[in-house]
Amino acid sequence: MIKHYEFKSLGKASHGWLESSHHFSFADYYNPARMGFGVLRVVNDDWVKPGTGFPTHPHQNMEIVSFVRSGSITHKDSAGNKGITPAGEVQVMSAGTGISHSEYNLSKNPLTFYQIWIEPNKMNVKPRWESKVFSSESDGNSLPLLVSGYPEDKGHALFINQLARVYGGKIKKGMRFTQSIDQQMYVLASAGSFKVIDNQTEVVMQKGDGAEVTKQKEIIIEALEDSEVILLDVPAR
Repeated sequence: MIKHYEFKSLGKASHGWLESSHHFSFADYYNPARMGFGVLRVVNDDWVKPGTGFPTHPHQNMEIVSFVRSGSITHKDSAGNKGITPAGEVQVMSAGTGISHSEYNLSKNPLTFYQIWIEPNKMNVKPRWESKVFSSESDGNSLPLLVSGYPEDKGHALFINQLARVYGGKIKKGMRFTQSIDQQMYVLASAGSFKVIDNQTEVVMQKGDGAEVTKQKEIIIEALEDSEVILLDVPAR
């Protein structure tokens, strides 16, 4: 089963320096029907003005993934971690017992990125931060695995404290591949246009859209134009 959410239906926030579209309830946007998708609690599609960003603020017991689409994030936190994550790179932060961090766009160009919060399966862990460069291009048969909490994926993907997997990358027009699903999947259309197909439904997704896929062991992704796709395979609870 596929449930499609068009970009125009998402929650919106406009702060001048920040333009954000919320896939789930967040901050001033509250929708009781959109409180998350299993352990996936937040997906924000953010645009950040050059020279601005998120001042130091705290988090606790949350796995936070940032998928940078353009520009770069300059990160600094209370655990002493510092780093710049540019487009094509992914960063994760385990908030655990508590951490404060800031995220700024110190470049001359706008920053666009997905901010993704996943509830952990281990509470009060030691806070940590990590980033990694991945190939942005698909191999033609699948999308690169970016983030995982499965032991067998250790060393191949960024680690989070949850049995979830995040795939993402660019696909060329006409490419068609089958993606297996371990639990349930949230699909993000980062760019372009593509079909999501299961054994009952066919949905066309445009840039900015989201979709929930449940009760399926696999889906087919077919690019209608050059696109960028993010797939979040997460536990229901």
